[in-house]
Amino acid sequence: MKRENKLIGAGLLAAITASLCCITPVLALIAGTSGIASTFSWLEPFRPYLIGLTILVLGFAWYQKLKPQKEIDCECETDEKPKFIQSKKFLGIVTVFAIIMLAFPYYSFIFYPDNKKEVVIVNQSNIQTVNFNVQGMTCAGCEESIKHAVNELDGIINVTPSYEKGNAIVEFDKSKTSKVAIEKAINSTGYKVIKDK
Repeated sequence: MKRENKLIGAGLLAAITASLCCITPVLALIAGTSGIASTFSWLEPFRPYLIGLTILVLGFAWYQKLKPQKEIDCECETDEKPKFIQSKKFLGIVTVFAIIMLAFPYYSFIFYPDNKKEVVIVNQSNIQTVNFNVQGMTCAGCEESIKHAVNELDGIINVTPSYEKGNAIVEFDKSKTSKVAIEKAINSTGYKVIKDK
């Protein structure tokens, strides 16, 4: 039974670790410390292996739980009900939680409030679009973290970050904000704007 508990714990730990790079930006937003958003982005390359480990460990735990028990010829009492932590119900709860954690990058955007503002454009010649190369984004949660931080500034018309392209395209009114202010907002999330060479 102790081995099963270790398997369940290992599966849960692997699932949480696999999504840590995407959970951190949301936790940082909730805590108001956006600078730690990219803290676990280094885990992203290991995510497929951690997902595989989670599936393997929980699959083995289910195999152990569901395989037929060998009959032991003894006079001992075996009708003892297993503890909750050793039950199929607990393993089921852990499995569902692991699936929710592994899928987190695909629904993390729902945790970010919509802070886009209505911008009144006085002079069309003040509108500028800049492509910022951003290092460290690994998922949609990273994109939302950057979008949220930049939209806090006045004069932002549109923010389109892309972790796949490693950039953020920002359309803004240069009479109300600047490239430097936008760069600072992006850097404040923990992701870094890379200067063109």
